[in-house]
Amino acid sequence: QVQLVESGGGTVQAGGSLRLSCAASGRTFSNYAMGWFRQAPGKDREFVASINQNAGITRYADSVKGRFTISRDNAKNTVYLQMNSLKPEDTAVYACAGSSNYYYTSVKSYLYWGQGTQVTVSS
Repeated sequence: QVQLVESGGGTVQAGGSLRLSCAASGRTFSNYAMGWFRQAPGKDREFVASINQNAGITRYADSVKGRFTISRDNAKNTVYLQMNSLKPEDTAVYACAGSSNYYYTSVKSYLYWGQGTQVTVSS
């Protein structure tokens, strides 16, 4: 059982930047690929980005490619999401999750989830 806790959410102006962090408990963090998902009001939860166990491979949704960067520090049991050039449509609750493979983009492929953190981008 892995416990995940997100932090770093808040309100920013359009065009601004924000970095989210996801801290994992336990001593097996490096065994999991990690992903970020988001859910806006009235919409399904959608894939944002993922990273493999050793941080050598990443994957991004087309909507955030070139603006967001996922990274991880296994020594700190933490995964990050750097968000630049934020747009109002990026407003959502962002949650981190763990899976067996970075390639997975389906919600059902992720075993462990954090509670999420609110990101609001004002215009």
